[in-house]
Amino acid sequence: MHLSTREREMNENSSTEATKPPTTIEHAQPLVANADSRVPAPSGGGLPAVLPATIKRRPSRRWWLRAAIALLLLLLAGGAGGGYYWWQRLHPALPPGIVFGNGRLEADEINIDTKYAARILDILADEGDPVKAGQVVARMDTRDLQASLNKSEASVRQARRAVDEANANVVQQQTQVVLAKQEFDRAVTLLKKGYQTQEVVDQRQQQLDGANAALLAANARVTESEHALEAATHDVELYNVEINDDTLVAPVNGRIQYRIANVGEVLPAGGHVFAMLDTSYVYMDLYLPTNSAGRVRYGADARIVVDAYPKVAIPAKVLFIATQAQFTPKTVETQTERDKLMFRVRVRIDADWLRGRSDAVSSGLPGVAYVLTNATTKWPTSLQAYPALQGAATPQGTATPQGAPAPQGAARQ
Repeated sequence: MHLSTREREMNENSSTEATKPPTTIEHAQPLVANADSRVPAPSGGGLPAVLPATIKRRPSRRWWLRAAIALLLLLLAGGAGGGYYWWQRLHPALPPGIVFGNGRLEADEINIDTKYAARILDILADEGDPVKAGQVVARMDTRDLQASLNKSEASVRQARRAVDEANANVVQQQTQVVLAKQEFDRAVTLLKKGYQTQEVVDQRQQQLDGANAALLAANARVTESEHALEAATHDVELYNVEINDDTLVAPVNGRIQYRIANVGEVLPAGGHVFAMLDTSYVYMDLYLPTNSAGRVRYGADARIVVDAYPKVAIPAKVLFIATQAQFTPKTVETQTERDKLMFRVRVRIDADWLRGRSDAVSSGLPGVAYVLTNATTKWPTSLQAYPALQGAATPQGTATPQGAPAPQGAARQ
C-alpha cells in the first residue's frame, strides 16, 4: 500500500506520543466543582485533578457606618466629660452640713382691686412699670360719690346751725329760770310779812319748776343736735373714704406685672385692675429629701445662686419648712418608700440686700439654693460673700460696675 506524504507524518506523530509515559498525580483526588459542596470525586480513571477556583471576597461597603458610629461615641464621651467638668466648676464639692436644691425665684403677687363698684376713669401705670408705695396707679369715676359727699357736707352745716339754735334756747331758758327763781323768792318773802297770799307763792313755784324743765329740754335738744352733727360729719368722712379708696394706689414698692382692665370698664366690688410683684419679698422654694429636710431649721442661713449670676451668692434665710411631704406616696410603710418623700423648704432673700437690686433679681430666674444644716459649718469661698450686681450698690454702699466683686471680702471663683 502506498501512503501519501501527509499520512506518513501523521502516523509518525501518533507513534511518538504513544511511546511517552503517562503523567499521573500521586495522592491527589480530583474535586468536582460543585457550588453546594466540595466532595472529592471518586478515584480512578486517571483523570487529572480539577483544582477549585480562588474565591475573592468583596470589600465591605459599610466601613463608613462603623467609622461614623465610632466618631459619634467619641463625641458623646467628650461631651459627657466636658459637661461633668463644667458641672464641677459650677457646683463644686460642698463640705458636710450644707444641702442644696434647684428652684426658681418668686415674688409675692399682689392684686390691686377696686373696693366699690365703679367705672375706671384713668389708668396711670402700665405693665413693667416700677411703682412706689402710695403711688396712684388708677382712678375710678366718683361723680356719684362726690354728689353724696356734697349732700352730707350740707347736712353738717345744717346740724351745726341746729346746735347753735339749741344752745341759744338753753341760754333763753336759763334766763327764764333766773326770773322764775327771783319771783318765787319775792313771793316767799312777802308771804312771811303777810303781804302775799299762799296762792301766789304756789304759782311762782310752778313757774320756777316749768322754767327748770324747759332748761332741761333745751339742754337735751343741744345734745341731740350735737349727735346729728356728729352723724353728718361721719357721713362726710365715709364718702371721703370711698372717694379715696376709688383712687387706687400701690400698697408696697414693686413692679406692675399685668394690667387687667382698661379705661371705661365698669368693675364690680373687688374687680382686678393690676397685678403687681412685691420686689421686697423674693424667695425660692426647693425640695429636699427626708434625710436633708429633717436637718434644716427655721432661720438657718442660706445662699441663692441664680444661673444669670453664677458668681453672686445672695444671702437668704429659711422661712418655711413643709410639715407634710409634697410628693407621692402620701403614706409610707418602709424605709425605701420614705426615701422618696420630698419636703418643700422656702428661703427668702435678705430684704436689705434687695434694696436697689429689684431690677436684676427678678421673679422666674432659675438657680440653686444652699442651706446650712450645721451652724458650725463654714461657707465655702464661692458662697461666703455676695458681690454686687451690675448697676447696684454693695452692702457697704459703694457702686460696683459690671458686676465686679466688692472690694471688701468679695468671693472669687
